[in-house]
Order: sequence, then structure tokens, then C-alpha cells
Amino acid sequence: VLQLPGVASKSFLITIADRSITGMVVQDQMVGPWQIPVSDVAVTSTNLQGTTGEAMAIGEKAPLALINHAASARMAVAESITNIAAAKIENLTDIVLSANWMSPAGHTGEDAGLYEAVQAIGMEFCPKLGLTIPVGKDSMSMKTVWEDLDHHEVKQDKSVTAPLSLVISAFARVSDVCQTITPQLQTDSGETELLYIDLGSGKNRLGGSSFAQVYGEVGHEAPDIEAQQLKNYFNVIQKLHNKILAYHDVSDGGLMTSLLEMSFAGHCGIDIQCDSFCADATTLNTALFHEELGCVIQIKSEDKNEIIQSLTEYGFIKNVHVIGTISDNQLVSVYHNSELLYQKPRHQLQEKWALTSYHVQKLRDNPECAEQEFSSISLQDNPGIKTELSFDQEDHQNNIKNDFVFNINKIKPKMAILREQGVNGQIEMAAAFAHAGFDAIDVHMSDIIEGRVSLSEFRGLVACGGFSYGDVLGAGEGWAKSILFNSRARDEFSGFYARDDSFGLGVCNGCQMMSNLHELIDGTSHWPHFERNLSDQFEARIARVEILDSPSIFFTGMSGSKLPIAVAHGEGRAVFHGQQLQQAKEKGLLSLQYVDNLGDNTENYPYNPNGSVEGITSLCSEDGRFTIMMPHPERVYRDLQNTWQVQKKDTDSAWMSMFYNARKWVD
Repeated sequence: VLQLPGVASKSFLITIADRSITGMVVQDQMVGPWQIPVSDVAVTSTNLQGTTGEAMAIGEKAPLALINHAASARMAVAESITNIAAAKIENLTDIVLSANWMSPAGHTGEDAGLYEAVQAIGMEFCPKLGLTIPVGKDSMSMKTVWEDLDHHEVKQDKSVTAPLSLVISAFARVSDVCQTITPQLQTDSGETELLYIDLGSGKNRLGGSSFAQVYGEVGHEAPDIEAQQLKNYFNVIQKLHNKILAYHDVSDGGLMTSLLEMSFAGHCGIDIQCDSFCADATTLNTALFHEELGCVIQIKSEDKNEIIQSLTEYGFIKNVHVIGTISDNQLVSVYHNSELLYQKPRHQLQEKWALTSYHVQKLRDNPECAEQEFSSISLQDNPGIKTELSFDQEDHQNNIKNDFVFNINKIKPKMAILREQGVNGQIEMAAAFAHAGFDAIDVHMSDIIEGRVSLSEFRGLVACGGFSYGDVLGAGEGWAKSILFNSRARDEFSGFYARDDSFGLGVCNGCQMMSNLHELIDGTSHWPHFERNLSDQFEARIARVEILDSPSIFFTGMSGSKLPIAVAHGEGRAVFHGQQLQQAKEKGLLSLQYVDNLGDNTENYPYNPNGSVEGITSLCSEDGRFTIMMPHPERVYRDLQNTWQVQKKDTDSAWMSMFYNARKWVD
């Protein structure tokens, strides 16, 4: 079951697309310090201020349509609700649905099945929930027919038909994005217990389940759900939101898979007690692998009576089971009537779950990188992502902030937020510099080339991330050439860099661009060229870097700190030529390098996501005024942007210190 594509890790898909763009992502697919792709819900902030936001989740139960079209549609809607319930939503009616229908129109029985499914949710189920489906799409040609020759060279008619499939996307406004619950089990919250809320009421129907599928079966009875029961479930989960430490819905793979995914995210073992929901051990497989809706929640033991009382008031007393605890070891153990029936190390089960993703990644990407990532699962001493500061963040930031925030007579220095065709990270970059007391001004390269804007007006310049010219000419090279080969632009940038009161930053695509302008910037002959990642793939991850002792104005007082940061690039591998690296080391001009979760400098994937030598990912000019870096500090300058954290706050993160440092340098 763990290796079935519908259940297994989807890491190979998730890490190849930018998941931090906009700087408004609060919860993505990856969960916790070990970055396990098990999130139930996606959450974004409304803007770059405040804690309101939006949640999105999906639901799909296509295999059930082989048994019961209407049940398949109801379960798709219901699964989107059990998923989105992990976010803090005021009312069920705040949720709006989108439906993506797929059906082989005209195939025997399928038109009637489609009608039955649409009627079930459009006319009955959703109206009872108070929900609407205002948008969606359909693909009614899910059948293909062709002629082929058999082994006797005789023509045969062949066809492939895809049964009815419905994918529901649920959207809702969120009152506080910081209150999102994840499947990560908490190991530092004292004595806790795991509760199983079974919306199937013990029916344990295996039809259409992953368990049936791996045995080549479909089944005869599909799981189903009633509208009032789902409504009560959503309301009680929202009521108990601040009492729940971890939450994971039961879906593909069943209860056992949900429990395992929670243990993977928490990097801990669990003891599962099956007595209360499985009277007979001979039916344990049915109890653990059916896909009736429900959830597992982790709660503090001291809150158990209050929580069970609330669940009882909403009609779930017969549906609630105390099923286990986290363990002090790294073992997953299953007990029935105090008898140990199954036990495996957590990492071995996680390897099984990650195996499918690993094999796809190994075929598609650099196989050595895929092997390094897969082998890291078995590391028992991996502490996960964490922040280690060498400075007092509050004092450091307040000392700088108070100097300009409360002096109303100070004029905000102008900061050019520079972009070119294809750049997409300018909004969050402008927000970070504006938050640090700059007057952030949008400047497009066409403004400079056509003479509408002069860089002489600005104290600072930041080249933002994205994909200038689609990277067709190489990473950032098209952007650089638009400066080097245009006389007006070249003069503007040369003049800006030559001033002694100017400073600049290049991030991601802007880092690549500025590295190609080293002939215009004094003291940057050691800057490397940036080439394709060693993994041969775009990398979107949370990496960890150490801030090195360098003259960079951005990192004053921060050296020695080790911080998680967003990474999103396809060509970030720093390649040095000749004596560049030696020169940079001798002069102390290396600013950031990748470190693993133990804090050691690394070239191992994925801790070093691009394969740069010695993990080098940022350098500065000899006078420290100009810095280039591949990771994205502007996407994690707010604490709530750190998607890997359990507890998020509406405060500055440690990365905001580098923007405050720039403001202090200007003063």
C-alpha cells in the first residue's frame, strides 16, 4: 500500500516547482523540520501584512465510481472538507468549491453515472451543507479508440476508457493563517494521546480502497458520508482547533497510512492500540486499511476529557477511539489486547513510502543526487531543520529599527527594485525593503534603457529573482547582456556601482545577472558563474545556510548563525574558474554556505540543493557594498513565511536583520 502511487510520497513532483514565490505561502505540501509531503491544506496570506489568508484543499475518490457514482462524488466533496478543516475557518459556508469532471461520454452506463453523480452533489449533498459550486470544468472525452494489428497481422479495434472522475477544489478565507494544524506529531508537548474519529461509524467498507487495489480487486461496497455528519465534523474540529496538536485526515491508504505519515512528519515512533475500533484481530487489515472518512488528532492527555465531551455533544461519542501514543523509540508498533502484532522501525516504513518517488526521481534526474536524498531517510541522528542564531535577534533588530522608525524627520532612502522580462519576485522583495524603512520603487529595465529612470536617484539597488528571458540565454545572462550591450544602461549601472554611497543585492536570477556584471563592479573578480544544478532539475526547497564572516553590509553582526531559507532555482551551482575560489577565501568574501541539519558544511544533496563546491551560495564585493546570493531571504523575512515551523507568529524573522542592516548602513 505504501508504494502505490496514489499513497506514496509525491516528493519527486513537489520539489521541482517554485513553492515560495510571492512570499505569501504559509503552508505548502511539505510539513515540519524533516520536510515530509503530507500537508492536508495549502495556506497563503492575503498580503504581506497581517494574518488573514486563504486556504485550499482538494478531494478526489475516482476509484469509488467503479462501484457507486454518487458515493464517489459525495466522498470527493467530503474529502476536500476534511482536508481544509486543518486551517482555521470561521464557518463551513465560507468554503466555495470548484468541480473538475471527467467522463467517457457515450460509453455504456457512463452518461447515467455522470447524471447520478452531478445530481448527488449539485442538487442534494452540497445544498444540505450550504455550499455552492460556482465554477469548474469538464472533460467529456475520456475514451480513445484505435486500430491495431495482432500477432497474426489482423486489424483489431482497441479502446481505453477512463471511468468517471471528479476532483473537487475547496477554497476558503482564513481568519488566522498562524493557526493552521499539520500532521506533524509533537514530541515536546508533554503527555499526549492519539484520537481516531471514524466517520464511517465502524462500517469499514473496503470498496475502491488502495488495499483492494494492490490485491487486484475493486470491491462491492463503497464508503459514503451523510451531509449532517460532515457538517458536525467540520464544526467540532473548528471548535477544538486550539486544542489539537496535530491533525491528519484519513484518505488514500486508510488509517494505518495516516498514522505512519504523522510519524514520518514527527520523526518519531508510535504505539497503536487497536482494541477500541477492532474487536477481532482477524479483521485488523480491514480496520486499518479501509478508506472511510475521518481523522487522527494528537491532543494533550490533560485535555482529553474536555475534547471527548465536545465530540459527544456533536454526536460522535461512538465514533471516537483512543488509539495510541507517540513512543520514546523510533519504532512503529501495533497492539491488540496487549499483544504485539506488528513492529518495524519508522525509517524502514518511510523508505517504503518514499521508494516510488525515489525510483521516478532516479530515472528523471541525476541518479547520484536521488540516491543521496533517499539514503538520508535512514539517518537516525537527523535533528531536522532548525534556527541557530549567533546574535540576539530582538535586540539587533530593535536597535536598528528604533533609529529610523521613530525619527519622522528622516527621509526614506530610495531603493530600486529592479526587474527584467520574466522576473517574478519583485513584490516580496519590495515589501522586505519597505519594511526596513526604504522607499521601494519598481524599476523595469525598459525604464533605464529608455531613459525614464536614472539609477543616480537611488541609494540601493536589488536585482530580483525569476526567469529573465526564460533562461534561454543562460542563467541571468540575457539580463546582463541587456546592460552590457546597451550604452545607456551600461553607463547607468557603471555610474551606480562606482559611487561610494551606493549598495546592491542580487538574489536568484538577480544573483546570476550581477555575477555577469563583475567587470562593472570593483572588487568582484572572484565572483563565480552560475550553472545548471547538479541534480539536473529545478530545486524548490527549504535549505539551511550558515552566515560566514565577511564584509557584506547585509550580514553585519550575523556571522555564525545557521538559518533555514527558501531556495527556488534551476541554475544555482557556483562554478569558479582559475584562482577565484582561493582569492575569495583569502580575502574572506564568502558570505553564505549550505549546511546540513547537523550544521556541517555540505555538498550532499538535498541539503546542498545545487551542488555548489563547499556549499558556497553567496559572495560579496571586497568593500562589502554589493552582495550576490542564490537563496531567497525576501520570502522568509516574516516568521509566518517559515512553512516548516509548527508555531508561527506575525513577527519579523531572523532574516529581516539583513534588510535592517542595509538601512543602518545607509544612515
